[in-house]
Amino acid sequence: MQYRTLGRTGWKASEMGFGAWAIGGDAWGTTDDKEAIAALHKAIELGVNFIDTADVYGDGHSEQLVAQVRRSHSERIFIATKAGRRLNPHVAAGYNRKNLTDFVERSLQNLQMEALDLLQLHCPPSEVYSNPEVFAILDDLVQQGKVRNYGVSVEKVEEALQAIRYPNLQSVQIIFNMFRLKPAEEFFKAAREHQVGVIVRVPLASGMLTGKFKRDTQFAAKDHRNYNRHGESFDQGETFSGVDYEKGLDAVEELRTLVPQGVSMAQFALRWILMFPEVSTVIAGSKNPQQAADNTQAAELPPLSKETMRRVQEIYDKSIRAQVEARW
Repeated sequence: MQYRTLGRTGWKASEMGFGAWAIGGDAWGTTDDKEAIAALHKAIELGVNFIDTADVYGDGHSEQLVAQVRRSHSERIFIATKAGRRLNPHVAAGYNRKNLTDFVERSLQNLQMEALDLLQLHCPPSEVYSNPEVFAILDDLVQQGKVRNYGVSVEKVEEALQAIRYPNLQSVQIIFNMFRLKPAEEFFKAAREHQVGVIVRVPLASGMLTGKFKRDTQFAAKDHRNYNRHGESFDQGETFSGVDYEKGLDAVEELRTLVPQGVSMAQFALRWILMFPEVSTVIAGSKNPQQAADNTQAAELPPLSKETMRRVQEIYDKSIRAQVEARW
């Protein structure tokens, strides 16, 4: 495993992190806690030291599983969690001192930590980024010793650019994959200049970039890939990166021709992300130990060629750009 500096935190985060949304058990179909715990252990054994979760994943269940695993390891493991999506309605006014403090206290209890390593606002409404009072509250939570560092998880590049204006913001979590090139084109340079860490989420476009889906693939009723394809429950961009399912499958077939021999398509997609030096860590999700092992192996692959990178860009420009650029 290789490690990269995450912003100004001083942390050396593993290039491959662990995304713990799926193990929460509320949006990715059937999950098994024993398998999820085994996946976390396997990832840590293979050098992963960055885990991303949220208070809303399984109503805190994901945080509790992460806490259980963390206690049994002596290695320094950085835990990032998120707050805000528990608000109902999820509106900018809800990002106030009382609510944020309550969310932090709940996550501290779930994670069994004295201070949160990294607290991220969980894809708040766009208006939040224009409200300095919210970020002043986060500064206060740091001063109180409840939070060590804070960042944001965003839906849009424009939100990321707004967020990094706040001087104490340490990280931005953003969707970036072969179906979402806009961050590299419009955000990464600014992140580098501000020394802000970049945490990549949805790296496999909700699994589409694994190359395992077909036109007749069926998803469980409680799987967001079944019920949120058009943004019925939350932002459409969270599901298949906002790409139309059929068109995404067509683009995957073109990308498949670029995958090196002996490498899975998922590993190829993850290695592509690591070609961008501004990326601090990639939080790929795993529901079992084999997935965790496969994901971490992507970090050991040799760099992709310039021709491969050019072809990925070409496929994106031809088949994907028009679907996603204006919205995210």
